[in-house]
Amino acid sequence: MIAELDPIYLKSRPGKAVARLVTHLFFQGRPLTTRHRWLNRFLLAGMKVVASMPQIKTVERPIFIVGMGRSGSTILGKTLSVHRDVGWLNEPKLIWYSIDPREDVNGNFYPGPAQYRFTSEDVPADAGPKLKRIYGFYLAVTGSKRIVDKYPELVYRAAYVRELFPDARFIFLVRNGWDSLSSTARWSKQQGREVGGVLEDWWGADRRKWNIMVDELVASDPDLSEHKDEIGNFTRQEEMAAVEWIVCMREGLKMMSLFPEATHLIRYEDLTRNPQKSLPELTEFCGLPEDKTFLEYAGKTLVAGRIHDRHVSLPPCIEPAFLKTLAELGYS
Repeated sequence: MIAELDPIYLKSRPGKAVARLVTHLFFQGRPLTTRHRWLNRFLLAGMKVVASMPQIKTVERPIFIVGMGRSGSTILGKTLSVHRDVGWLNEPKLIWYSIDPREDVNGNFYPGPAQYRFTSEDVPADAGPKLKRIYGFYLAVTGSKRIVDKYPELVYRAAYVRELFPDARFIFLVRNGWDSLSSTARWSKQQGREVGGVLEDWWGADRRKWNIMVDELVASDPDLSEHKDEIGNFTRQEEMAAVEWIVCMREGLKMMSLFPEATHLIRYEDLTRNPQKSLPELTEFCGLPEDKTFLEYAGKTLVAGRIHDRHVSLPPCIEPAFLKTLAELGYS
C-alpha cells in the first residue's frame, strides 16, 4: 500500500493522508529492492537545499524507533503516526545519508566506506544544524509537533543521536528471536533481486551489509568473535538473520544500560496482544498527550503476529548465543 495508508487509517484520521504521502514521496528516499531509485538524486538535492535553509520549527524530544527490522517497527510507527501530534518518518535513510554518508551500510545511495556503530565523537560538525533544519522543515510541512523516526539501525548509534538531540527518546522494540529470524529470511527471499549482476536483498548490495556486520559487530561480540570466519561464510537466510538478531538485541540492551531514562523497551507481542495497555505506557514515556482516535485505531488494526517455526536448526557456533540472548530478553 502507498505510504502505508489503509481504509481504517483514512477513516480514522483523513487529514493525515496528505502528510503520509508527502513523507513517502519526498523524505524517505528509494532504498535497495524498491523501484524508481533514479529519483534519489533529485530527492538528495532537495535535502541539501532544506539543510541550508534557516530552521523554521523547533525540534523537541524526537522519538526514535530502534531494534531489528521485521520486528513490527513499521506497524508501531504507522500506529503512532495516527496520533494527532506525530509526524512519522519510515526509515528516512536519505535524510541520514545526507548528513553522514558513512551510515549507508546497505549501499542504498553509494558504495563508499560505511559502518554500523557511531559514538558521540563521530558526529560531523555540521550534522546537528542540518538535521534540525530538515526535521523542522518536515514538522512544518506536515503540520506535526513531534518527530517519530523509525530507523532500526540507529540502535547502534544511540550516543551519536543523543549528541545531536540530548532530549531524544528511544523506543527499543523487541520480538521473539525465532519469529524475527523467520520473518527476515522470508522477506529477503521474496524481495531479493539481481540488478546488473549484483544481488540486492536484506543483506545489501552484494552482501555489503552482511560483510560490514561480520567485520564490525560479529568480530567484537564476546560469544561470536572466535567463530567470525565460519559465520562470515553463512549463506542460509535463517542463520544470517539469527546472527543479526543476536548482535542487534545485545546492542539494544547496552543502549538501555547507557541511557535508561531515555529508553523504553516494548515487546511486539505486548503491542499486538494488548495495545490498550502497552500504548498508553509508551505515549506517557514519550510525553505525548492522550489521543482517543489513536487508541481506537490501534484497537482496530493491531492483531497478534503470526507464530513462526520455532524449530529452525542453528549452527553450534551461534545457537548458544542466540538462546542466551532470548533468555536475557525474557523469552523461552
